[in-house]
Amino acid sequence: MENIFLLVVKNVIPFYRTKRGSSSCCDRKWSMGVVLHMIYLVRLSHEDTIVKQELSSTLMERMQAQDLLRSLRLPELDDLSQFFRSLPTSTLVGLGALTAVLAYWLATRPRAIKPPCDLRHQSEQLQDGSHRSMLGDSPKLLSHYHEDAKTMYEVFRRGLHIAGDGPCLGSRLPNQPYKWISYKEVIARAEHLGSGLLEQGCKAGSEQLIGVFAQNRPEWIISELACYTYSMVVVPLYDTLGADAIRYIINRAEIATVICDKPEKAKVLLGNVESQETPGLKRIVLMDSFESQLVEKGERCGVQVQALKDIEALGREHHKKPMPPRPDDLSIVCFTSGTTGNPKGVMLTHGNVVADFSGFLKVTDKVIFPNQDDCLISFLPLAHMFERLIESVVFCHGGRVGFFQGDIRLLSDDMKELRPTVFPVVPRLLNRMYDKIFSQANTPLKRWLLNFAAKRKGREVCNGIIRNDSLWDKIFFHKIQASLGGRLRMIITGAAPVSPTVLGFLRAALGCQVYEAYGQTECTAGCTFTTPGDWTSGHVGAPLPCNSIKLVDVPEKNYYANRGEGEVCVKGPNVFKGYLKDPERTAETLDTDGWLHTGDIGKWLPNGTLKIIDRKKHIFKLAQGEYISPEKIESIYIRSEPVSQLYVHGDSLQSCLVGIVVPDPEVMPSWANKKGFQGNYDDLCNNMDVKKAIMDDMVGLGKSSGLHSFEQVKDIYVHNEMFSIQNGLLTPTLKAKRPELKEYFKEKIEQLYTNISM
Repeated sequence: MENIFLLVVKNVIPFYRTKRGSSSCCDRKWSMGVVLHMIYLVRLSHEDTIVKQELSSTLMERMQAQDLLRSLRLPELDDLSQFFRSLPTSTLVGLGALTAVLAYWLATRPRAIKPPCDLRHQSEQLQDGSHRSMLGDSPKLLSHYHEDAKTMYEVFRRGLHIAGDGPCLGSRLPNQPYKWISYKEVIARAEHLGSGLLEQGCKAGSEQLIGVFAQNRPEWIISELACYTYSMVVVPLYDTLGADAIRYIINRAEIATVICDKPEKAKVLLGNVESQETPGLKRIVLMDSFESQLVEKGERCGVQVQALKDIEALGREHHKKPMPPRPDDLSIVCFTSGTTGNPKGVMLTHGNVVADFSGFLKVTDKVIFPNQDDCLISFLPLAHMFERLIESVVFCHGGRVGFFQGDIRLLSDDMKELRPTVFPVVPRLLNRMYDKIFSQANTPLKRWLLNFAAKRKGREVCNGIIRNDSLWDKIFFHKIQASLGGRLRMIITGAAPVSPTVLGFLRAALGCQVYEAYGQTECTAGCTFTTPGDWTSGHVGAPLPCNSIKLVDVPEKNYYANRGEGEVCVKGPNVFKGYLKDPERTAETLDTDGWLHTGDIGKWLPNGTLKIIDRKKHIFKLAQGEYISPEKIESIYIRSEPVSQLYVHGDSLQSCLVGIVVPDPEVMPSWANKKGFQGNYDDLCNNMDVKKAIMDDMVGLGKSSGLHSFEQVKDIYVHNEMFSIQNGLLTPTLKAKRPELKEYFKEKIEQLYTNISM
């Protein structure tokens, strides 16, 4: 054994030394490894032959692996240089161009939006069973985002600080460009108007309620800010409430001063005073010009009629020092239309409104933070909190708000001129946009291509990529985007559910972030919001950081919180203080622990988002004792392609359901044509075979959605006139007025049941 050892030392060590100068570090380490293994081998006992064989096998495997690594080793720089010198010039130019293209693509390739939280866990469950957002920075719910913006007065002042003398409010006449009022001018006019009101006898403070009865326009915002500047409270009025509701609000809120836009509205208000129905109204301030006869009519009934510009001039002469409100002071009393009974006056503080839009900012701040370049198109009624909340976000960051001309048919023209970046909408408008797009694709090939492009673009959306410069945008969607101004960054939809099909298509086609919100006036506007990066449909997002949400049992409808289902309840600094002078209805809605009971039935999804599945109210029993929730059934049937509106009816004297269906005038003809039916819209609505085809489509959707047999309609009447605010069948928030619908279609419903019994 000693001889073998000497042999190894004599032959292997010199070999290692001769290679030392030229071998790589890897070679030297390997060589030393050989020496050590061989030394270890010869020092083993001769009798341990099995161990020797195993070690020798290991050594051979390592040698083979090292040979493989040598063969895979990258060539030296000199070799690469020699290789490139040997290539033709044209090949080198091609390689350079390919490298440049690749580098450009890497630098400019679309990147997915990075979600602010894990999209698999968008809310956390607390010990009391409630859920709250994963985006809160502290155990306390968010009450404000900016330290210098805790009231609506401070919100506007913050925008002034950012924008200075920059544009704030814009309006236009037909075929004219937008004209803008600066932030400084808006602030000055608000102070003058507020001072003028005080000079006329109004009192600074939250006991003074001022009515604003006008369509969206700059003077609406100036009037609102005038109230906030002197801690007065705004009470919006809108004519779609109806004459009775307006009289009720003026009396309930004890409104003595109303600022309105048009003389026609002033005449209505004066008529109420003349008939002794609103004896407390003492002053009407008009934005538009008016004739002297209106002043004389006011004098005869003890009402002073004045021009807004005259009140501003009076305030300029008798300027009062601003008396800003505190966060806990009342800012607005927003009367909800409701589907039954008198309107309810929702009392919201400055802190309520600030908390709600702060929650919105917190969710989106890492993705699409508002800035001074943002511009919003204002067309949804300012009397509703959804519109006013989004506008407040824009004002807080120095952005601009442009108002539509007042005619919804000219909205597209206004948007092309204004080129907004923020677009608050309601689902009904999105549905009309979707229908119009596909109605213009009037051949099967065009529809197929449009769907194909939307699906391809939709794949990017599913991966979190939102853009408007893809190949599909340039070929298919550019005109759609241009019709909305071409600069949209964000669309926010609320007030009602959106079809997943419509939402998915528009997210792809419009090339901007589309968010869905859920809430009600009693929680200021929203309590849930889509998390950036989660572009899936079928839910309303996670709780905002300003509120918690819990579900409570509804045993009469078989919904239980321990199964993740129940009535949606909201608690937080965005929840209202109660209904004006209505403690009974306040107690029904707001419990002793501060939870707002919404009346909606929700379900928690595994990712922590909320899905609205039903309504607690509007339930009834059929004759056989089965409970029916008509709104749940309507939410399924509305997905039928030709159906635009419908009303499902039943009562305890009947054993089945019937329905009133209004087809979409733009979709119905093409849909019927595909089914083999010809004729204009009215003819199709009266065609019994078309009626059967619509009903079969609805029942098919019901079956696929799990409706029981007793939940399916047994007959329908096809109506050719849309439910609307004007005909009294919809509320101003476009919700169905069920009692009115029942009365309006009383004869048709009776006829349907007669047909069924026959």
